[in-house]
Amino acid sequence: MKLTCIVIDDDIHAVNGIKSYINHLSNIHLINSYTDPLQALNEITAGDHVDIVFIDVDMPMISGLELSKAIRHKTDKLIFTTSHSKYAYEAFEMNASAYLLKPYTFARFAETINRLFPLSPSLPNISIKQEDDYFFVRNKNEKNNLIKVRYTDIVAIESLQNYVRIFTLNETIVSYIALSEIKIILKDYQNFAQAHRSFIIAKNYIEKVEGNTLKMINDLIINIGNSYRESIQDYIKEKTIKTNRS
Repeated sequence: MKLTCIVIDDDIHAVNGIKSYINHLSNIHLINSYTDPLQALNEITAGDHVDIVFIDVDMPMISGLELSKAIRHKTDKLIFTTSHSKYAYEAFEMNASAYLLKPYTFARFAETINRLFPLSPSLPNISIKQEDDYFFVRNKNEKNNLIKVRYTDIVAIESLQNYVRIFTLNETIVSYIALSEIKIILKDYQNFAQAHRSFIIAKNYIEKVEGNTLKMINDLIINIGNSYRESIQDYIKEKTIKTNRS
């Protein structure tokens, strides 16, 4: 049995993008799509219950957040799709099931569906492919040109007021983006963790632990913040070989 879904986004290109993703998933059926949120409101409230609603946040006349209040009872899963991470808190206040930050890859889209419907055997169990495993940011160090950042290359990300410094295996990238936005991009990757209010780290690149200090593979030293100490210590304990002493 196929999952049923509805797409709501005032940008026709965004709607078509989701449609193309849906066409690659054998177990999802698109019931309808809307670029007019008011039409969506009228028809969804009068229509049948669906499994998933994909909904943009920033739309004219009625925002996705307002619309979601009226239609939340008509769907099992509500997935917000938006270019703005600033709406993340409000989205989850609306009992959102997931939050896809544009532009997102097909692999991220499919993984989100797999996570929300783990018992749907017909859905492809897609892992992030290497060619999809990246995002672009504007690099202040290179005349603000776009540069590809591969998730597997990230060692740590440091917040510096209104920009971040991304430490990779090969270089350091400075970009005018908030750490909160980076956190949303990385939230589905278990390898990343916040170790300090100003630092996100890749756990597999921890080289040394000295008390409450982490030394990363690139010799970057990070002090573990009090709020994040327990989760980091749990990870270290999990990865520590236990020995039996006589």
